[in-house]
Amino acid sequence: MTEQRWLSDEESRAWKKFIAVVELLPGTLDSQLQRDAELTHFEYFTLAMLSEAPEHTLRMTALAAVTNSTLPRLSHVASRLEQRGYLRRSPCAEDRRATNASLTDAGFEKVVHTAPGHVGTVLANVIAPLDPADVQDLDRIMGKMLKKLDPENRFKAQGADSAA
Repeated sequence: MTEQRWLSDEESRAWKKFIAVVELLPGTLDSQLQRDAELTHFEYFTLAMLSEAPEHTLRMTALAAVTNSTLPRLSHVASRLEQRGYLRRSPCAEDRRATNASLTDAGFEKVVHTAPGHVGTVLANVIAPLDPADVQDLDRIMGKMLKKLDPENRFKAQGADSAA
């Protein structure tokens, strides 16, 4: 029988700091987006991913993949965004079983007006505390974690060069 491996003191310190960031950062992002744009981070991210897609349209399954969401969660959020006029869903012309999500003009405007504040929050809370070497290390470390957590690159973040 093999002995259970536990975290070393150094690994435990790093893990606790990582968990603190994982827990605190979503609230920081949500607070800014709620205050400035009346959006949750997930709603904004959904709109942002559509804004980067060809013709601002993705199949719901592809949008779920790039937002790391389940289809039921995405459908719920898409309904809210649709009610607000930021997104519309329609049958996919190539596959009648699939549904497309498209960013409306109002949705695109929402992304354009919301992006500067969101990027400012990311810069202030994630990037500014780091020096350029730290940013490179963060990219490298997150890349290693993503290769383990998302080996099929469904989230499309491995090698991503797009803005936050």
